[in-house]
Amino acid sequence: MPAGVISEVARGSLAERIGLLPGDELSSINEMELRDIIDVQFYAADEYLVFGASRAGGELVLEGERRFGEPLGLSFVEPTFDGIRRCANQCEFCFVRQMPRGLRCTLTIRDDDYRYSFLSGSYITLTNLAAADWERIEEQCLSPLYVSVHTTDTELRRRLLGNPGAPDVLAQLEQLSAVGIEVHTQTVLIPGVNDADFLDRSIRDLAALYPGVRSLSVVPVGLTRFHRGDCRVYADAEMRSVFDLVLVWQERLQAECGVRFVYLSDEWYLRLGELVPAAADYDGLDLTENGVGLVRQYLASDVWRTKLAPRAGESLTVVTGALFAPLMRKALASGGGVDGRGKPVCLPPVSCGEMDVVAVINRFFGETVTVAGLLTGQDVIDQLRGCELGDRIALPPAMFGGPRGESLDGMMPGDVSQALGRPVVLVEV
Repeated sequence: MPAGVISEVARGSLAERIGLLPGDELSSINEMELRDIIDVQFYAADEYLVFGASRAGGELVLEGERRFGEPLGLSFVEPTFDGIRRCANQCEFCFVRQMPRGLRCTLTIRDDDYRYSFLSGSYITLTNLAAADWERIEEQCLSPLYVSVHTTDTELRRRLLGNPGAPDVLAQLEQLSAVGIEVHTQTVLIPGVNDADFLDRSIRDLAALYPGVRSLSVVPVGLTRFHRGDCRVYADAEMRSVFDLVLVWQERLQAECGVRFVYLSDEWYLRLGELVPAAADYDGLDLTENGVGLVRQYLASDVWRTKLAPRAGESLTVVTGALFAPLMRKALASGGGVDGRGKPVCLPPVSCGEMDVVAVINRFFGETVTVAGLLTGQDVIDQLRGCELGDRIALPPAMFGGPRGESLDGMMPGDVSQALGRPVVLVEV
């Protein structure tokens, strides 16, 4: 029987009151087997709870009545207790498959687990669901879910997924919509493959399922230097064609549905030198995990301006990726303010210090990978060493997303600081 290892028990909670402890392995609630934290939340909704657990090899039965407003108070080492469902598809453009050997194992896991989609917004393909999974999604109302469609043409989708048995995704989306499950979709576009007429059809087909299908994010394919295949990245002229097509659909769907429905990831705007949309143009959706609206959210916040503000007489070197650096320079030059249409406006200076934005080229993954979150410590060190640096160096926190706060190549912020001889501050840049 699967069991979840408890990592923390909150004070003042039911779990503390009945005697559950960190390290205990929780396997059931009211005799219902627990597969993940979703089951914990679902079965713990009753007033009187009986917990089946083990501690140091011995079995435990703990029980108690949950008082009004009393939190359950349990956190777990992993969100799923029976492992993570792996992806069986063979997408040529899969970014995880382009990871080199030697990186931490969590970066090479190709998951396709509907539970992670519900819990954390990861995108799944719906190609590995059994009848019991469909029943559970409906019973526990696991909404919203996030689905990688790529194209609504079934034969092309099967080729893209490398899975000749992939089901008709439109039929699956209709099934989810029929039981009240909201879905956010995405398409990763490959030049000359699933764009142009195929993209036009995908937008039309998916918009016809609105509001069950709530959104479609359009993302350009990302390739590292470790990619082995026939895919290529977009040229600017090709990006313009996609950009114009999506804008036409946004205008049409705004008139028909009251929302734009289809949204371009930030890379399209930055590559083409276009103004990112105003916050209202994202129709109240948070799709930033997919790279949609992240720049707008960033520019609309004054937090980064405050954190980046150098002290009087101090200089600051701001490190970011090649894609965002030009806009970052403009934002700093204007004081960082933007009007309702996304145009920079001047704001009072936050200090009299000096700031210099440095775009670090990604040598580790290749120059076509341009986002700050995929920079390595060694690339930062190699490209800043010997340069005229400020009194402090601002690095993007997303660089250090490892379990211990390390970078993709295993470096800590202190390692970068020591190598460059400057204090380091972590600020979203």
